[in-house]
Amino acid sequence: QVQLVESGGGLVRPGGSLRLSCAASGFTFSTNEMRWYRQAPGKERELVASISSGGGARTYADSVKGRFTISRDNGKKMVYLQMNSLKPEDTAVYYCNAPRWSTVPDYWGQGTQVTVSS
Repeated sequence: QVQLVESGGGLVRPGGSLRLSCAASGFTFSTNEMRWYRQAPGKERELVASISSGGGARTYADSVKGRFTISRDNGKKMVYLQMNSLKPEDTAVYYCNAPRWSTVPDYWGQGTQVTVSS
């Protein structure tokens, strides 16, 4: 059974930091690109960051570049999102995603809530 389970969300003050984790199982994690998305109330789902299967290539949304870092540990089947200098506009549900090839649906986690508020 394929599973992506996010953890690490919570309430943090502006300027604070949070580290999200995603535990993967049920598929060949080491060959799969991994992504973090987020969705704030009333907004479209947004791609936050991606990391290649080997971890050597990483991309970020302009809104988080320089503040967030995506990483992975293929031995542990884990992907992480380190979030620094958090802003209220970072408040959203954050989702772990494993993209698939055409005709095959992506894998998604259930999401973890991140709230940035003073």
